Amino acid sequence: MNSAQQWLADYDATLARAAADAKASGAALGQVSGTASSPRGEISVQVGPSGALVDIRLTPAARAMEAEKLAQLILATAQQAQRRVGTHVMEIMTDYLGDGPALDFVRDNMPVDAGEPEPQDDDDFFDNPRVIV
Repeated sequence: MNSAQQWLADYDATLARAAADAKASGAALGQVSGTASSPRGEISVQVGPSGALVDIRLTPAARAMEAEKLAQLILATAQQAQRRVGTHVMEIMTDYLGDGPALDFVRDNMPVDAGEPEPQDDDDFFDNPRVIV
């Protein structure tokens, strides 16, 4: 086999590996979800791979909350689940893409993890709310 044929064979093998990796990472991403519950358990949410809400459950305690506080708690809980799914997506994409500009693009479009500690209880959350955009 001459060098051009060998180069083409190697290139075909590289493309086949990339296609297999893309298929495997796509399948793994399709299985990703994130869940979170409020500190006192009034709310539980589940988000899919894109961070979109898939399920939300409210206990009777949540139904007794004031509407504004309930809305804030739902948003905070959903954001926690989105950060979790973002972490899983980043792990999968790091394995697939490696470090570089493509991974930077994925990272830049993930939910921001501000590094803030989770609220210890609802009173702490409502006394020190985060800005939700």
